[in-house]
Amino acid sequence: MDIFDSHAHYTDEAFDADRAAVLGGLPAAGITGVLNAGTSVATSTACIKLAKAYPFCHAAVGVHPEDVADAAEGDFAEIARLTASFPVVAIGEIGLDYHWDVPRDLQKKWFADQLALANEMNLPVIVHDREAHADTLAFLQKYRPRGVVHCYSGSVETARELLKLGLYLGFTGAVTFKNNQKARAVLASLPHDRVLCETDCPYMAPEPLRGRRCDSMMLTHTLACIADVMGLPVEEAAHITANNARALFGLDKGDENT
Repeated sequence: MDIFDSHAHYTDEAFDADRAAVLGGLPAAGITGVLNAGTSVATSTACIKLAKAYPFCHAAVGVHPEDVADAAEGDFAEIARLTASFPVVAIGEIGLDYHWDVPRDLQKKWFADQLALANEMNLPVIVHDREAHADTLAFLQKYRPRGVVHCYSGSVETARELLKLGLYLGFTGAVTFKNNQKARAVLASLPHDRVLCETDCPYMAPEPLRGRRCDSMMLTHTLACIADVMGLPVEEAAHITANNARALFGLDKGDENT
């Protein structure tokens, strides 16, 4: 299998007890790539450390909309510095989240600044959009970055607008949930070359493992659902989504960080 986990958080404290064991076992399970997304300066720095330690891991740096209220003065400059100090492959996880009580004006400022940074650095973005579909789309239409809207939860109509911008859509284990017919309908509407497969681990474990701590080895369940919707064998769906991730993030199969 050729499986690329295009959105993970192995820096999360949920992996503190066994991070090395989990990551060390991934290649034997067919995991050819993992992209760890930062949510703060601290986790972005940790993503870079993992990318240095594991050849199949890659790093994205950014400040998540849930974390912007806790960001310190100088954190944006530090994110910019990190992009210049190591070959990160994306700016992310960035975006808008209207589910939580984080000042929306502050979220929008951070989103705009990080979109501009991505364009300046010629890097794709990893976009978080929760209950903020219209505003997220408006920012993406304004800045027109390359990138992916991860864990896509919008409509087929919004997906069409994102495709017009050349963006990819990422699908987690949530696509396997029995009540998530909306995500499967969106997936069915997409061209195969715009689909990414991701865990968002330690969150979003797929059926039949829902509720457990997620890791990249669980992607076989997510890929089985994606393959079924696409009408493809699982191995082909895995290879397509892995190649899509490598195309977006500028990677070749077997790329190693130095």
